[in-house]
Amino acid sequence: MRLGILADIHGNLLALEAILADLERRQLNHVVNLGDCVSGPLWPRETAELLTKLQWSTVRGNHDRWVTNLPSDKHSPSDAYAFRALDAPMLEWLHALPPVCELNGAIFACHGRPDDDNAYLLENVTEGRLVPAPPKEIAERVRTISSQFVLCAHSHLPGAATVGDITIINPGSVGMPAYEDPFPPAHVSESGTPFARYAILQLDGGNLSFEHIAIPYDHDAAARRAEENENLAWAHFLRTGYARNQTIRFERPAELRSQPQ
Repeated sequence: MRLGILADIHGNLLALEAILADLERRQLNHVVNLGDCVSGPLWPRETAELLTKLQWSTVRGNHDRWVTNLPSDKHSPSDAYAFRALDAPMLEWLHALPPVCELNGAIFACHGRPDDDNAYLLENVTEGRLVPAPPKEIAERVRTISSQFVLCAHSHLPGAATVGDITIINPGSVGMPAYEDPFPPAHVSESGTPFARYAILQLDGGNLSFEHIAIPYDHDAAARRAEENENLAWAHFLRTGYARNQTIRFERPAELRSQPQ
């Protein structure tokens, strides 16, 4: 089996199309999307139109939940932009996404942690940055999971870890290579490049292999789109893969700003 794994598209249609072009040349059995599909000042409607046509297993991300579950006056700017762009059937599709899914009994997929779509699985926040979490902490976060593989996202950072008999894979972000979250504990996420990212998991009998893949695309066009929609922070993230020096208010809806990421 060859499984494509992607996440955190955030309405970046150009990055998603670049990933799709790469997927077409690979012999994959299936693709799983780990959520945060549309939130952002880019192309939420066009991204939703494309995703609803694909036969992918898709789980709900924290922003998917906020876009559809929070009252519109509680939306962050990025969630509000997506909410206004989506029609009723698209919002219904987003709302109906499951928080987790299991594939073939061996693969468990979630957005953040198995029990929390707004918490990191492979990382901790230390001195304002995301750093790898200790294996004991990761093991505790997946202790209720019996699957051989856990697929997670949320941090936008490609990574992997093995704890006990469980292999955990984060494919990184398709559409947003960096962000800043100033809410406690304030931190940044930086992939260091503007590339679109995904991963492939291959199971061949008892043999396991996986690959993190970075795909170049017209990230400057995506950055210009963010600028046209008056979001200079996203433009910087998209062009560089790095956070800006100054702290900005990124994604947290008002009612969640006292909660940790």
